[in-house]
Amino acid sequence: MLYSMRKLPNFFVVGAAKAGTTSLYYYLKQHPEIYMSPIKEPHFFSKDINVNLFRKHYRKTVSIDTKNYFSKPKLKELPSVFITEYEDYVQLFREVKDEKAIGEASVSYLYSKVAAREIYKFNPNSKIIIILRDPIERAYSHYIMDLRSGFTDEADFIKAVINDYNKLQKGWGISNLYIELGLYYEQVKRYLEVFPKENVKIILYDDYKNQTEKVIKEIFLFLDVDSNFLPDISKKYNSGAVPKYLKFNKMVREIYSEIRSFIPQRILNILREIYANVFWERNYKTISNEERKILLEFFRDDIEKLSNLIEKDLTIWLS
Repeated sequence: MLYSMRKLPNFFVVGAAKAGTTSLYYYLKQHPEIYMSPIKEPHFFSKDINVNLFRKHYRKTVSIDTKNYFSKPKLKELPSVFITEYEDYVQLFREVKDEKAIGEASVSYLYSKVAAREIYKFNPNSKIIIILRDPIERAYSHYIMDLRSGFTDEADFIKAVINDYNKLQKGWGISNLYIELGLYYEQVKRYLEVFPKENVKIILYDDYKNQTEKVIKEIFLFLDVDSNFLPDISKKYNSGAVPKYLKFNKMVREIYSEIRSFIPQRILNILREIYANVFWERNYKTISNEERKILLEFFRDDIEKLSNLIEKDLTIWLS
């Protein structure tokens, strides 16, 4: 099947993970001149990430029956699926009409050592959006997500980070990468070495969080779409609630990954809501000064190099 490049992606939100890309995806999706892939993160250009090496629980959460999925007249919205075949990838954009900006938001692209080059080979005129968050805050948000998803049952944040960092087998879908995903210098440099500077927009998470409307307007300008459009930014995405009973939650999540394909989505949503109301708590502790001090030693040099690379003051990340 042939597809015109006019109906394939011309921009990519590449990360970082846990830096607001989910909310950005939904804000962009509202714009009438923007088409976003129904699978937020298809990960297609992360060619160096091997799905076969993933932990069983994670592999199940990012795998689908692609033949069945693409046989439906309307493609279902999904958060993250590793799409490996080109024919499947381009089908994600079969519903494009006359939108000017066509995109997707796979956060593995920032971590992947080859994604920047692969995207450039696919479309050298692509525009790249990168959101960077204080790497310590990013790691903590990632840890909270993993508690919720059952990818860790370690109640101590620092222990979880250090244990993960010291693993012999590491990688996307293999370990949690709390430290590695926040070492942005080399990751960002790969994009700046491949794409023209004017095609790469780097946003600091705090600016995005505190001045959302202003930053969204800048992104619309960057994508050459109507910057006067105002998306609804009232909804919050990826809440920070965590399970009260970690080992029980891990068991529940593993069962869920086994049965989710057999139960209607409407029923799953109801069950999830009941489970969250009974077994989750929202007022979880924040990072202590001592924890920040420990983790800063992992990130200090990288932050200083990144600051010079992107010509932005990152002093606040060093405090």
